[in-house]
Amino acid sequence: MNEHGREDAQGSAAAFLRIHRESLLAEWQQALLDHLGWKAPKHTPWLIDHLPELLSTLADAVESGPDVLDQRLELAHAAARMQEGFDLGEVAQEYALLRRCILRRLEDLETPLRKGELTRLQEMLDRVVTRTMMFFWATKQRILQTLDRMAEATLDDPDMETLLERLLTRLMEVALPVDAAAVLLLEGEELVVHAAVGLGNDQVKGARVPLGQLTREMAATRQPFFIRSAATDPRVLLEPLRREGLRALYGIPLMDGERLRGVAYMGSRTAFTFSDADTLLFHAVAQRASAHISQTELHAREHAARQEAEESLALLDSFLEAVPLGIAFLDLELRHVRVNGAIAAINHQPVEAHRGRTLREMAGESLAEPIERIMRSVLERGESVQDVFLERTDAARGSTTYWQVDYFPVRTQDGALLGVGAAVVDISEHKHAEATLQQAIDFREELLAILGHDLRNPLHAVTASAFMLGRAQGLDDASRRAVDRIRKSTARMARMINDILDFARSRLGGGIPVTAQRVDMRELCQGALEELQVTYPERPLTLETRGGNLEGCWDPDRVTQVLGNLVVNALQHAGNSSPVRTTLTDEDADVVMQVHNKGDPIPSDLLPRLFDPFKASRAPEEDGKHRSLGLGLYIVHEIVQMHGGGIQVDSSAERGTTFTVRWPRVPRPPV
Repeated sequence: MNEHGREDAQGSAAAFLRIHRESLLAEWQQALLDHLGWKAPKHTPWLIDHLPELLSTLADAVESGPDVLDQRLELAHAAARMQEGFDLGEVAQEYALLRRCILRRLEDLETPLRKGELTRLQEMLDRVVTRTMMFFWATKQRILQTLDRMAEATLDDPDMETLLERLLTRLMEVALPVDAAAVLLLEGEELVVHAAVGLGNDQVKGARVPLGQLTREMAATRQPFFIRSAATDPRVLLEPLRREGLRALYGIPLMDGERLRGVAYMGSRTAFTFSDADTLLFHAVAQRASAHISQTELHAREHAARQEAEESLALLDSFLEAVPLGIAFLDLELRHVRVNGAIAAINHQPVEAHRGRTLREMAGESLAEPIERIMRSVLERGESVQDVFLERTDAARGSTTYWQVDYFPVRTQDGALLGVGAAVVDISEHKHAEATLQQAIDFREELLAILGHDLRNPLHAVTASAFMLGRAQGLDDASRRAVDRIRKSTARMARMINDILDFARSRLGGGIPVTAQRVDMRELCQGALEELQVTYPERPLTLETRGGNLEGCWDPDRVTQVLGNLVVNALQHAGNSSPVRTTLTDEDADVVMQVHNKGDPIPSDLLPRLFDPFKASRAPEEDGKHRSLGLGLYIVHEIVQMHGGGIQVDSSAERGTTFTVRWPRVPRPPV
């Protein structure tokens, strides 16, 4: 610029704005920070995005008149501020800070502005501020009126699709260029049209389109998209929009934080673009739609959670009532939160009466005191207390009730302590059963004492007397037969007493006692058969041995008892003249004992339970009574089991009956 031009520039407001534009920008930003107290602006950016162009436009208007002011700049600025959530005062504050920066810079000039320049600058700035405020206010009012009408659409609490269509309808009613609008929600990798109004809504509603590049970019940038010719643009994936010949198409992403919820669009068949007012209105509609979508989803989740909670509580109540024990939950103050019918019956109060009541109020002082002490310990230590026994005596009824209780802390999933729970089992019947069992045990001990001492002592005397009488001289045949009957009857009675004692020990005393020692099986069996031969002199009893080593560790008394029971059983069921043969066989680790007799075979239906106690005998006496108590073979089986051996029976009409006992030389643990 030459000297003359520099002089002409002096005193010019337009030249001032052009020369000092960068300084004004810096000073305005500093003024903004000073105004905010050096805090980040609530809305970013402020006027800075439009300020450079605004200063240039002001310079042109001061120089050439107000006709050169670009109204689109002011409207765009107002629309941007409204979209970012500014209120009218914040927009006015932006221009007030700008005016202050301009005036301060003018005060520092060495050469003042020419006459009238400052006035024209103020007038142009006032025009910009006024038109911006008017547009901002008018658009705000229009949006508020539309939102009021939208609020009316929600009064009858419609479903989400109906509500979205009503909102879109309100938009079309106030935005005349809009011919079609829709809301698409994201489902997986597709967008589904949930609401549509205007052109092509019948074909569009319910349509599914894949996530295209346009939608993905919009979700990433969170910025709206604009298409000038929807009918020909390949990015438009909804075919009905092409057929309807839409021109302008404007879309907004519906976001839920960082997550894309869907897309809302509006289209026009007549316009190639939408005004700032219409796009602002559409943003307001989209925000309201997005809020209702989120609210609907939230209500759906709340409803599902409430329903799930109600179902869980119903299941819990059903479980609490069905479970055969008392269940109670108490809070940190030991007030009842939930109890079932069993607890209510214990406290003689309805279930509903327990809620919110203390332990002492419901259970009484005498029972509540020990329970409360344990519950407070559970709350303090956070550990369960199990197997606590409580009792309460009913003086009026003369009965005592017994309970076994487990106490445990009740926590949330993250471990926060909520209270204490109790599981109560009525064990009164068990206590009574224990008392009855103790009586039975006492009776058993008394019975064993009678059998073992009071009966066997006189029986021994009878046996000894019969033995001495049988050796007396001068007895006739009839007397000698009578003595033999006495001797046989006392021997059978002694075996019956021994069997009863062994049975009692087996069932109630932990098994038949066995004391093993080194013995010779041949000598044991020979001695036992000789004693039996004295009792049964008319019956042949034979012993055969196979192999040289018949020694092992066994209880000699129990081995003799087994052989005696088997031989006596064989004598009872064999023919009167048939012999009973006992065989001992050396089989390495075992000695095998076999007792064989001829006679009627054992019935097949009796074989599976042959070693059970108290079974019926297979052959009755002449007077119809059974021969024994049915304990002999049971005792045999138990003794063999205690030695770790086994017993089997083979019986047929051709082969006769053979009992085979396998005796391990070193007794194994009983099976």
